[in-house]
Amino acid sequence: MAKQSKRMKALREYAATVGQVDLATAVRELKSLEAKLPKGVKACGFDQSAEFAVRLGVDPKQADQLVRGSIVLPHGIGKTQRVVVFAQGDNVAAAKDAGADEVGGKELADKIKDGWLDFDVTIASPDMMGVVGPLGRVLGPRGLMPSPKAGTVTQDVAKAVREYKAGKVEFRVDAGGNVHCLVGKLSFSEEQLTENVSALLDMVLSLKPITSKGIYVRGATLSATMLPGISVSV
Repeated sequence: MAKQSKRMKALREYAATVGQVDLATAVRELKSLEAKLPKGVKACGFDQSAEFAVRLGVDPKQADQLVRGSIVLPHGIGKTQRVVVFAQGDNVAAAKDAGADEVGGKELADKIKDGWLDFDVTIASPDMMGVVGPLGRVLGPRGLMPSPKAGTVTQDVAKAVREYKAGKVEFRVDAGGNVHCLVGKLSFSEEQLTENVSALLDMVLSLKPITSKGIYVRGATLSATMLPGISVSV
């Protein structure tokens, strides 16, 4: 087990004293965590990404209990996502005009097969899935495979590009029943982070499977790149 740094040890100890709090308080505590560091312990030197995680009472092994979706957060995520699009015909110009970083067909697929993965989102028009399908082994494990449920397989590629450039994010329950998603940067105001998390949580709640029994949300945590999580009461 890796040795815990003095900085992280101090932060975890303080986070533990906070306990479980409402969302607004969790945001405030997370943003002020590093101000609680002992004298002589350096704070993180970059604008950290904030992430919200929810532990759900679902069985991910059951196809009808998979919780998956996408949402355009009210205040974006604090960075511009790199978007590639598989398209042909009129959709090529439409995707480029919307701001796609790269648009192509078989040549783009070959480039990805050769190891190029310098992008955050993959979008494809339905007529290009024959080209995209074989990339499943490369894109799937990295969460980059286009999907109709996520809105990344669509005829309106221009709209999809604009949404992801504006801060749309995808989420999917993992094998442990957890949904975790980027919700912005620590430099965001308390109000911006709170609104982003609230929007994501509302979306997750709306996707509760009919077959899910008992308690749906079993826990929630707000954390950042180099900060421990704050337990959130939902």
